[in-house]
Amino acid sequence: MELRGGGMRGAVVGAVVGGVLAVGVVVFLALTIGTGAVVVASLLALVPLAGLLLAVRWVDRWEPEPRAALWFAFAWGAGVAVVIALVFNSAATIGLLLAGLDEVSAQTTTAVLVAPVVEETAKGLGVLIVFLAWRRQVDGPVDGLVYAATVATGFAVVEDVLYFAQAHQYGDAEGTSVALVFALRALFSPFAHLMFTACIGLALGYAARRGGASWVWLFPLGWIGAVALHALWNGSAMLGDGTGFLVAYVFVQVPLFIGAIVLVVWLRKQEGLAVARGLAPYAGAGWFTAADLHMLSSLTRRKQARAWALRVRGTTAEQALREFQDAATALAYQRHRVEHRRVGHEGIADEQVLAARAAQARARVSELLGV
Repeated sequence: MELRGGGMRGAVVGAVVGGVLAVGVVVFLALTIGTGAVVVASLLALVPLAGLLLAVRWVDRWEPEPRAALWFAFAWGAGVAVVIALVFNSAATIGLLLAGLDEVSAQTTTAVLVAPVVEETAKGLGVLIVFLAWRRQVDGPVDGLVYAATVATGFAVVEDVLYFAQAHQYGDAEGTSVALVFALRALFSPFAHLMFTACIGLALGYAARRGGASWVWLFPLGWIGAVALHALWNGSAMLGDGTGFLVAYVFVQVPLFIGAIVLVVWLRKQEGLAVARGLAPYAGAGWFTAADLHMLSSLTRRKQARAWALRVRGTTAEQALREFQDAATALAYQRHRVEHRRVGHEGIADEQVLAARAAQARARVSELLGV
C-alpha cells in the first residue's frame, strides 16, 4: 500500500533533509580529511552497501514497503543519525579529555559506553518516527525489521566512508590499514549495525501487531537490546591485541548472526501463515480455493507457481498470476488491519477495493490457466 497525502509529503521532506545532511557529512569529511581519501572511501563503501540492500530486499518480500517511507528511513540513518552521532560522540571524547583521561582511554570509553547509547538512540528515533507517522505501513515484526535495517544501512554506509577515509589518509603507505579496516567492516561485520537496530524494529513490529500503546514499553526494551549488542561488539573490538575480538567474534558474534538469520527465516514463514489467515474468510465465502491459500502462504510455492504458469502459457499467464499473488497479499494484510481496528472507515473501503482487485485478478488467472 502506497503512502498518501501527508504521509507522502512527510516522507519526501524527511528524505530530502536526511539526504542533505548525509551529503554535508561527506563534504565535511572531504574538507577535513581530503577529497582523494573520501572518493576512495566512498567507492569502497559501495561493496557493503550492495550486500546490505540485498539483505533488506530479501527480508521485504511479502508486501514490499512503500519506497518513499524506505527512502525516509535510509536518509534518516545516513544523515540525521550520523550527524547526531558525530556531534555527541565527539563532544563526549572532548569532555573525557578535559576531565583528565588520556586520548586512548577517552576514545575507548566513548566507543564502549557512549557510542552505543548515542547511535542506537539516533537510529531508533528514525524507526520510531516511521512507526508513529506511518503506522498503517507497519503490520508486524518483519515490517519493523525492514525499516530498522534500512535506517541502519544508511548509517553504516556513511560511517564506512568515515572509517575508510581515515584509514586511507592516516594509514601506512602500503595501504594495509585500509585493507584491515575494509576487511573488518565490509567483510567480517557488514551486518553489525543491522543486527543492533533490528532489536528496535522487532520490538516496534510486535507493538504494531499487539496494537494500542504497547510501543511505549516495547520500544525501550528493543533499545536496551540494541545498546547491549552494540556495546558488546565495540567492547570486544577493544580487547587485548586483537585476540579478544577474534574470540568474541567466533563465539559470540557469529552465533548471534546465525541466530538472526534463523529468526528472519522463521518470521518470513509466519508472514505466510498470516496471509493464509487473512484470506481465510474470503476462501470460506468461495472467493479463493484451498489450493490458492496453500500456494499464497509460501514464497517458494509462489515462485514455483509462476514458473509453472510461464512454462505452460507464457509470460502473460505468469504476469497474471503474479498480479493475483500481489493483490491477494495486499488484501490479506488489509484484512488484518481491519480486524485489529488499526484503520477506520477508510480502511474498510480500502479492503473492499482490494477484494475486488483480487477477485478480478483471480478470474484472469482462471481464464488463462484453467485453475
